[in-house]
Amino acid sequence: MAVANDSEKVAQSLPAGGATRADLFEFLDNLGIAHRTVEHPPIFTVEEGRELKQQWPGGHSKNLFVKDKRGSLFLAVALSDTRVDLVGLGKRLGAKGRLSFGKPDLMTETLGVIPGAVTPFTLINESAKALARVVLDRALLAADPVWFHPLENNASTAISAENLVNFVKACGFEPEILDLANPQTDSGV
Repeated sequence: MAVANDSEKVAQSLPAGGATRADLFEFLDNLGIAHRTVEHPPIFTVEEGRELKQQWPGGHSKNLFVKDKRGSLFLAVALSDTRVDLVGLGKRLGAKGRLSFGKPDLMTETLGVIPGAVTPFTLINESAKALARVVLDRALLAADPVWFHPLENNASTAISAENLVNFVKACGFEPEILDLANPQTDSGV
């Protein structure tokens, strides 16, 4: 009988179907990722939460679920203040045509969350395997800690930037780290 390696063990511990906040926290704990969560009223946009989040140091995110004309799906996780160059990102990713935002029903089907709750933590869901690529903003990764909704937009969870990368990898994705304000000129190194 074959013994599962560490990455296979982690993949086997991913919850089936749509993960809950408790599933997410258990997964983070199993990975040894320290996390802290703050409850707050539901926040649907970056602007809505800007004043509230000023009291929590670190990098706050905006998460873009986008697709190209072929139907390839991408998740771009940016620092909330980054002006993401979607045209340049599409060219950098080799997307067919311009990137556009995925419709809410496609987003919910793929990521398992409602609009306003998009987060890299959705990668825990099996349905997120439909994503072609996951891109992390270099500016966000320069912050410590980094904050995301824990699958619900009525709380925010902080982890280290290094552990964000570890989490994305544990979910089966190799994150691309780019300057999302200037993705075409970023060397990606």
